Amino acid sequence: MTPIIQLKDIGQSYDGGKSWIIKGLNLTIEDVPDKGQFHVILGMSGSGKSTLLRYIAGLQTPTEGHVLINQKPVDESQRVSMVFQQYSSLPWLTVVENVALALNFQGVNKKERTERAMEIIREVGLLGHEHKYAQYPTLSGGQLQRVAIARSILANPGILLMDEPFGALDIKTRIQMQELIHRLWEKFHSTIIFVTHDISEAVFLADEIHIMKHAPSNFERMIKINLPAQRNGLLKRSPEYISLVQQVEDQMMEVSNLGQNR
Repeated sequence: MTPIIQLKDIGQSYDGGKSWIIKGLNLTIEDVPDKGQFHVILGMSGSGKSTLLRYIAGLQTPTEGHVLINQKPVDESQRVSMVFQQYSSLPWLTVVENVALALNFQGVNKKERTERAMEIIREVGLLGHEHKYAQYPTLSGGQLQRVAIARSILANPGILLMDEPFGALDIKTRIQMQELIHRLWEKFHSTIIFVTHDISEAVFLADEIHIMKHAPSNFERMIKINLPAQRNGLLKRSPEYISLVQQVEDQMMEVSNLGQNR
């Protein structure tokens, strides 16, 4: 398998190297054909989780080190989409116009981009809302995040970055969105990197969980999540799932204490 995402000897300083937010961080995620991978990043606030996503998306350049997508430096030819916690749709455009936005920039004709946008709109459960403006309260918070997910998948189904995308949602909507993103991952075989503070959410979604320590931050632990491929509400009541949540909680506390003692 060839690497799809590589972070090599990454360092981030905002004061000319006097102090480091991230130092010596390495991560390689391989391309798994016809399956993809789901990696979740956990860590204390300020450890640089969102910053890593910004590197991969090409929104920020590290102070030192290299970021490679498909073994090439990040540039405009291979932009990676990102779903933020804040609603990122353009409120003056309709749902279908938002979802098709990347295709518009790529010069795809209107008929084709509308057809392709409608396909993914059906997948994310927004059929019937496609001509509404993508703004609150015309659409709910969950619906607006569905718009962002649909737009990102249509722009680049191979890699999807998600930065606490469900953090502002109520518990019922959050559970529905967790199940939705897992179903979309299974359909499109994407490589997903997902940042969250919610340990139970991390265990429910992940193939692998990476835990970041305090600054100067890097990955301190990696945990494989061996759960059935089919993820649903019943799984969260299983002894295996509950045990894994407790294990990850223990690892998080150990890493937190480790960081404070160094």
